[in-house]
Formats: sequence, structure tokens, C-alpha cells
Amino acid sequence: MNQQQQMLRQVQQMQTAMAQAQAEIAATEVTGNAGGGMVSAVVTGAGELKRVTIDPAAVDPDDVEMLQDLIVAAVNSARREADTIAQQKMGGITGGLGALMGGMGLNMPGL
Repeated sequence: MNQQQQMLRQVQQMQTAMAQAQAEIAATEVTGNAGGGMVSAVVTGAGELKRVTIDPAAVDPDDVEMLQDLIVAAVNSARREADTIAQQKMGGITGGLGALMGGMGLNMPGL
């Protein structure tokens, strides 16, 4: 097998690995918390908000703004965690792409 065919096969394997990683990321659910766990939010790796749980003690009719802030903080916490997981999963694959491109004599900054 010549070098071009071998590199093509490696690219196809990376594409398959990326598709699989993207499916795993999308199916992953991550929980973020705020207010010492009084509010939690579950987000998928695709960024979809699945559910929000609010401890009744966090509900103060005289301070709705605080509850709103806790919900936003919990959702943002979950999304950051989902982003971190996605970067970790994809980093191993895209790092391999940089090595492959270097093997082809191509310089791709950032890979």
C-alpha cells in the first residue's frame, strides 16, 4: 500500500472516530449546580437543557431575581462542563490530524 492510500485510510478512520465522538458527546448529560446545590441544571453535550431542579428553599417570592440568577449560573456551569468534555474527547482526535498533516508535509497551525 503506498503512502497516499495509507494516509487516506487514516483520514477515513479519523472521520469515523470523530463521528463516534460527536455522538457520544451529544448523548452525554452533565449537571451544573449553583447556590450550594439549591439549583441544578442538566445539559447534554450538544447544549440542550434537559431539566432544572430547584430546592424549594431557594424560592423566595420577595427575591425572584436571586432565583433567576441561580438558574442561569447552574445552566452555565453545566454548559462549561459539557464544553470541557467535548474538547477532551475531540482533542485526541484532532491532535492525530495534526500529526497526519505533518506527515504529509503540511503545516497546520493549531493542530
